[in-house]
Amino acid sequence: MSTFTEGSSGLRRVVHCDGACIGNPGPGGWAATIKVMDGDQEISRTQVVGSEPAQTTNVRMEMSGAIGALRVLREADDTPVAVFCDNELVSRGMNEWLSGWIARGWRTAAKKPVANQDLWQELVALTAGRSITWHWVKGHAGDPYNEEVDALANAAAAHALQRSQSA
Repeated sequence: MSTFTEGSSGLRRVVHCDGACIGNPGPGGWAATIKVMDGDQEISRTQVVGSEPAQTTNVRMEMSGAIGALRVLREADDTPVAVFCDNELVSRGMNEWLSGWIARGWRTAAKKPVANQDLWQELVALTAGRSITWHWVKGHAGDPYNEEVDALANAAAAHALQRSQSA
């Protein structure tokens, strides 16, 4: 469960994000919920959703969910943020690989260009100077917050498919 922050004191923001594609590549959608918490009490909740009717990928949509949430928080104070996503590439990229990619000029350890560099660079810009922790949560395993954003992302992807078919 992604409720590790229960029992924490003080103000913090908790983000759950997800992405979905119909086909991979295909039309896609992303979603995030942003909860403002004071201790165990939820003060407010915001949902952000977006889609891409053009050919996109699951990973790009997963990253877009995190970006969408962090864009909303861009002007927020320096309250700590915990981001939960069910894509290990996103959480491990932010926690483990990012500094190496940057040091190697956006190359992987195998000296290949980092995929989705544009989105990684946007994440770097949105997280600069912020207290943000990244957490992986197993998808489709009953976590209610992950299930919520998964449903929203899939609905956004379905909407993107409809838009692409009517274009």
